[in-house]
Amino acid sequence: MENRLEQQVAFIREIDKEKRIGRQTYLTGAIRKENDAEHAWHIALMAILLAEHANEPIDVLKTVTMLLIHDLVEIDAGDTYAYDTAAKATEQEREAKGADRIFGMLPPDQGRAFRALWEEFNRGDTPEARFAHAMDNFQPVMLNAATDGKAWAEHGVRLSQILKRNQITPDGSTQLWEYAYQHFILPNVEQGRIRDDTNA
Repeated sequence: MENRLEQQVAFIREIDKEKRIGRQTYLTGAIRKENDAEHAWHIALMAILLAEHANEPIDVLKTVTMLLIHDLVEIDAGDTYAYDTAAKATEQEREAKGADRIFGMLPPDQGRAFRALWEEFNRGDTPEARFAHAMDNFQPVMLNAATDGKAWAEHGVRLSQILKRNQITPDGSTQLWEYAYQHFILPNVEQGRIRDDTNA
C-alpha cells in the first residue's frame, strides 16, 4: 500500500509541470497566454456547466476526468499549436511517448484507466469524448474573441483554418458550435480580425 501511495504522490508531483506548458491562447484581458493546467481547469468546469447542451447524454464525471488528463502528455510532448501543420505531423508520436511515461508512473490499474480515457478522447468515438472535444475547441475560440482575436492575428489565422479545426465541435454540441460561430467567429470576420478565405 505504501508503494502505491508513493507512486500516486510521485505522479501528482510530476503533473505540477503541466503549469509550465504554455499555450498560444491569451487569457481574457490579453495580459498573458494561458498554460495547459489553466486550460484543463477551465474546460473541465465548462463541461459541468454546459453538459445540458451536449448532443447526447454524457457521464459528466467521466468527461471532466478526460478533460483534466487530456493534455498531461504535453509535459513531455509540449503543446502543439492548433494551426501549426509542421508540429502536427509529429504530434501523435510525441504524445504517445509522453503517455507511456506519465501514465506509467501510476499504479497499474490507475495508469491503465487514465491511458484508456486519454485514448478515448483522441479517438472521439463516445458521447463523452465528442463533448470533451467540443469544450476543448469552444474555449480557445471564446478566449480569442474576448481578446479581439489577438492570437489569431499574431498567427495570421484564416477562417478556413478555424472551420477545419472546429469541424468536430458540432459532433459534441451543435448548439455550442452555432453559438461560437455566431458570437465569436463571425464578428471577428466582419471586423477584419479573421481573414475570410472561404469564398476565394
